[in-house]
Amino acid sequence: MESPVDWPTQDLVAHRAASTPERTAVVEAETGETRTFWELDTAVDRRAAAIEQQCGTAPTVGILLDTRLAFAEVFFAVQRLGGRLVPLNVRLTVEELAARIGRVGLDLLICGSETEPTAVEVADSPVATVDDSDRAEVTELTADADAASDPATLTRDTEALVMFTSGTTGQPKGVRLTVGNLLASATASAFRLGVIPGDRWLCCLPMYHMGGLAPVVRSVLYGTTVVIQEDFAPHETAAVMDQYEVTGISLVPTMLGRLLDAGWTPPEGLRFVLLGGAPAPAELLDRSESVGVPVHPTYGMTETASQIATATPEQTVSHEGTVGQPLLCTDVTVVDENGDDCDPGESGELVVSGPTVTPGYLDAERTDAAFGERGLFTGDIGYRDAEGRLWVSNRKDDRIVSGGENVDPGEVVDVLRNHADIVDAAVVGLDDAEWGERVGALVVPRDGATIDQGDVEEYCRDHLAGFKLPRTLGFADELPRTASGTVDRDAVRDQLR
Repeated sequence: MESPVDWPTQDLVAHRAASTPERTAVVEAETGETRTFWELDTAVDRRAAAIEQQCGTAPTVGILLDTRLAFAEVFFAVQRLGGRLVPLNVRLTVEELAARIGRVGLDLLICGSETEPTAVEVADSPVATVDDSDRAEVTELTADADAASDPATLTRDTEALVMFTSGTTGQPKGVRLTVGNLLASATASAFRLGVIPGDRWLCCLPMYHMGGLAPVVRSVLYGTTVVIQEDFAPHETAAVMDQYEVTGISLVPTMLGRLLDAGWTPPEGLRFVLLGGAPAPAELLDRSESVGVPVHPTYGMTETASQIATATPEQTVSHEGTVGQPLLCTDVTVVDENGDDCDPGESGELVVSGPTVTPGYLDAERTDAAFGERGLFTGDIGYRDAEGRLWVSNRKDDRIVSGGENVDPGEVVDVLRNHADIVDAAVVGLDDAEWGERVGALVVPRDGATIDQGDVEEYCRDHLAGFKLPRTLGFADELPRTASGTVDRDAVRDQLR
């Protein structure tokens, strides 16, 4: 007797359309237009047929688009053909885009009207657009109404994505993600957050990041609705949540802060605010809790197709700063510099294993360096308590060595954020002729507060060893951040210098 075929064998839209074709798959926030899963499946098939006409089956396709329905259609269309999609950040320069494209090699680059000039300039492959075009060198990605693609047979090991990390230092890594990685991530998220048939997840993060694409994958797997808003704006996003009865949304801390600053209070039906991309300041979590925002701080990576650990709103109150326990089937080990297990409360590097973890990077050398017997060495420093709750402090590469002593910036940041007149802070190492490095801090004072170097140093002396004290202090209205919401550490150093 033959063994059963491992599921899925097709892209998730095809499976979902066969199961619940009449359910609403997508709502476009700007127009209110909806697509059932049957209609989405038809649109995906036409996109797939057009791509197949351009470059055959199993293609490597780049996409230079911001958040919109066409992005989701192309993602599933490439998957339907057994190919891999390479999302490209629309905010990058031509030079940065060309470097990424050169590393992966594309059979086709897909763009829209806004990104078409850049696509033509950087492409080393044919260019197609999801919009109208009058350029001779650009093909419109359309197919006849009766055109159909030749679907590939997928397995969990089929490579679906190459996503470049949005690191603030060094060359971004090209992360390979499989169909199995995406499916495992969506499944684990459902077990942590819970899913009901009427759920509607608002996607307003960039889809070229995992945090923006993951809600689309999850919603198709669950058979629930994803509401797509092309651009986040506090008042407009708040209105969309009300109008379309949104029950879940993914945000980075700066977006949540802007919503609260605009006077937003969550609608009654909102069940989840998945907050990731950067650590959430305690002040932001306190503000959220005071108005009833159901915040779920999460820790994740591109390398794990989104979430690793996610906390509940109750845990954010009872265990300040935690990102919760790891998700189902995700194992996290905390190890010291010798690779030995750390005791509860002891900081070390977080090592992750499980079905969500990438099979590796584009570069074999980086894969070999990142993986060991325990799994993927994340480069993140943190600790766990006896019940398995995790706290994430900072990147290993961010560790400061001052006079031979190790300083974890996350520990200093936590102390600074607890100061009554400081809303947020970033800590970096600065060159120092005597000590090698000194601790520098850029802080965001509370509105109307007056603080100086002496105030901060005196406060920190009660909580930190002398070698951990910020010796260079700067003030800013807000911290510089990358597009994904992480602190731009190079920009922090520039301001402090």
